[in-house]
Amino acid sequence: MKIGSFAFNLRELSGSLGDFGTLFPLAIGYIAVCGLDPAGFLVMMGLANIVTGLVYKLPMPIEPMKVLAVVAIAQHWTPSLIYASGFAMGIVWIFFAATGLIGRLARITPRSVVRGIQATLGILLASEALKMLATGWLLGIVAIVIVLGLRESRYAPAAVVLMLLGIAIVAWEGRLPEASLIHFTLPPLTGFSLQEVWDSLVRAGFAQIPLTITNATIATSALIGAYFPDRPVGVGKLSWNQGIMNLVVPFFGGMPMCHGSGGLAGQYYFGARTGGTNLIEGGIEIGLGLFFAAAIAGLFAAFPGAIIGAMMLLVGIELTKFAREIRPGRELIPLLATVIVALAADMAVGFLAGLAVHYGQERWLPASRQPS
Repeated sequence: MKIGSFAFNLRELSGSLGDFGTLFPLAIGYIAVCGLDPAGFLVMMGLANIVTGLVYKLPMPIEPMKVLAVVAIAQHWTPSLIYASGFAMGIVWIFFAATGLIGRLARITPRSVVRGIQATLGILLASEALKMLATGWLLGIVAIVIVLGLRESRYAPAAVVLMLLGIAIVAWEGRLPEASLIHFTLPPLTGFSLQEVWDSLVRAGFAQIPLTITNATIATSALIGAYFPDRPVGVGKLSWNQGIMNLVVPFFGGMPMCHGSGGLAGQYYFGARTGGTNLIEGGIEIGLGLFFAAAIAGLFAAFPGAIIGAMMLLVGIELTKFAREIRPGRELIPLLATVIVALAADMAVGFLAGLAVHYGQERWLPASRQPS
């Protein structure tokens, strides 16, 4: 079924499940370790997906901010500190959008560095995927075969088949939630202190900013241009969107959120082509949050990791393919510098290394002397 710019079919449903692989582990950590309210977590994510889908009319992932999530889970942050970190990120991204700073950063970032960031993320996803596949190689291989065989199917799309397979395995193992845990729950009203806003920035927020600039904003905009060249989305609009949603959701139990080229690659790989993907995903998340809040952490934890690993592996490979645009010559060196340094240190340092190599070539190695 198609309504205007939105399609609602099995392929869009499959696309809406394509980035669940990166969501599951962080959702479990936020809920089980940090004590985030599951209803607020899921309902706010669902509403953000729906609003984003209506605004862009394109697949547009809503993801946890990775650095904040990892640090919060590792350090057992309180829920109020997590909500404060989201509000802090909202202020940061409104600032980047309102001042035009994000646009200037995008303009000075060459294609080679953007592709290097995407390739790095693809390698990291594939590496993490192999760890998850190691929990059940046979199931993982079956899942990979299903993806390769059904990715283009209109009637049995791969991600839908894999989710049903995973739920069937959970049921076979007797790990489905008890009926008593399924009941209606509204998101809570939540708050935090101004001191917590600053503390969250110092503890992880400032480290999150470069990753959001590179992967969630610049690389996502570039990937939209590659997938939908007739419908580009500028970095300024993405920055505004990330800022506004992070100023709102912390007051209703929502986590710090951003976009992401990895999530977009996952959605597109599994069939997403319209904003209907976001509306479907948002509806699923709101339904889970309203009715399965008490059981969701256990359900996510019980889902077979090998299936998620198979999905992540193929999405990681999908992200690395854009590096093929970079031919041997002057663009290849900044790309390699970005990837090598990002893998050795982190993505922010890799981004700076790539920029330094690119502009170093421009200054010290005239075009006539550069390798071709």
